[in-house]
Amino acid sequence: MKGMVQVYTGNGKGKTTSALGLAIRAVGAGLKVFIGQFAKGRKYSELKSLKKIGNIKVQQYGQKYFIKDSPNDNDIKSAKKGFNKIKQILKNGDYDLVILDEANIATFYELFTVEELIKAIQNRSKNVEVVITGRMADSKLIEFADLVTEMKEIKHYYQKGIMARTGIEK
Repeated sequence: MKGMVQVYTGNGKGKTTSALGLAIRAVGAGLKVFIGQFAKGRKYSELKSLKKIGNIKVQQYGQKYFIKDSPNDNDIKSAKKGFNKIKQILKNGDYDLVILDEANIATFYELFTVEELIKAIQNRSKNVEVVITGRMADSKLIEFADLVTEMKEIKHYYQKGIMARTGIEK
């Protein structure tokens, strides 16, 4: 099966959640999954769940979630180091599905370029399915991808002051 490139973007909730749902579906079909999380270093609830499921490996390439701030030198170093690992993972083809969580944010903040990301995907093993998540997907990546889904926020309880809830948003 030829691997496709999927992008989940937009300001609405559900990009990472959708990618994780696909990961669970893939494992149910006997596929191996790798999830690289950029700009994330905190221990989210999904990490606890994913540890209980076989055939999914997760690595984080971030110090903290800096989206409301700016990346610091450690964030940049972590992302670059992680991206170098991702290039090899894509090329080796040891995983059937590779999810690059928040890679759109990483390119937006220039932790690595969208051109580098596209080149790494082009150099992947032909059967590897790739999912890229995060707000602000670059137009070059949107054009390159086989599938693009935009999550559009219509209404969100954050606007009423309700913060992220354990097990739902974190």
